[in-house]
Amino acid sequence: MRVVISGSSGLIGTALVPHLRSAGHEVVRLVRRTPQAPDERGWDPPSGRIDDGALDGADAVINLSGAGIADKRWTGARKQELRDSRLVPTDVLARAVAAQGVPVMINGSAVGYYGDTGAVAVDESGARGRGFLADLVRDWENATAPAAVAGARVVTIRTGLVLSHAGGLMGIMRPVFKFGLGGRLGSGEQYWPWISLDDEIGAITWALEHDTVSGPVNATGPAPVTCREFVTTMASVIHRPAPWIVPGFAMRAVLGEFADEGVLVSQRVLPGVLEREGYTFSHTTASAALSAVLDG
Repeated sequence: MRVVISGSSGLIGTALVPHLRSAGHEVVRLVRRTPQAPDERGWDPPSGRIDDGALDGADAVINLSGAGIADKRWTGARKQELRDSRLVPTDVLARAVAAQGVPVMINGSAVGYYGDTGAVAVDESGARGRGFLADLVRDWENATAPAAVAGARVVTIRTGLVLSHAGGLMGIMRPVFKFGLGGRLGSGEQYWPWISLDDEIGAITWALEHDTVSGPVNATGPAPVTCREFVTTMASVIHRPAPWIVPGFAMRAVLGEFADEGVLVSQRVLPGVLEREGYTFSHTTASAALSAVLDG
């Protein structure tokens, strides 16, 4: 297939592009700077501009655009940036997909949709939760509507905490644990919906290649664990103690509103669609995923 990708320079995009090419797909990357390579095409979401011909012959568009949720403290301006960096590119691409008749659109999304589920396990049929992230994800997914109305198969990938040696959550936690400063956050009883980078890429590729799949797809491992279990497993893999406890009030003092919606929140999210439709996970447990990411 000829696949056009936005957000190809991020953690997921930099792994997805070579994976798709190794599977025989042609990849065109949308970039916001002046194109410098044969596979690049320019675009400017705020102005609604996409280079002429960028989507010509495209079989699918994959949109991974969006500023990092945890990169900065949530101020009013930052929250608006998080919204604009997702909703604007998604709307521009969805309208382009509709205008060009591209048959498939796969859009980034997040498990933040479900809010705090406590100890209750939820799959894609779960109700939307409360909070900034839940509202953001709703609006983000709704921005794909022009593509769906035009008849495109639209898949929204609700991604959990991606485990990768290249950065993301492990980029923050690994050095802390290496120095023996790791520990649980808050009560430690909150569920963390992890997924290995291999399976994140696998799930996106699977959704691309399976034309019976549409709507939300949870990209999470099949066995979510509590923060306490996650930390204990990570400490064992790294061979370092993790005796510390970071209380909730300290997390809130440092991270502000994000502490409650991104760290202390409990999200026991299951990959219902992936499991029902026969996706084969590379890593079925947090232990296996962490060992693959952290060993060596």
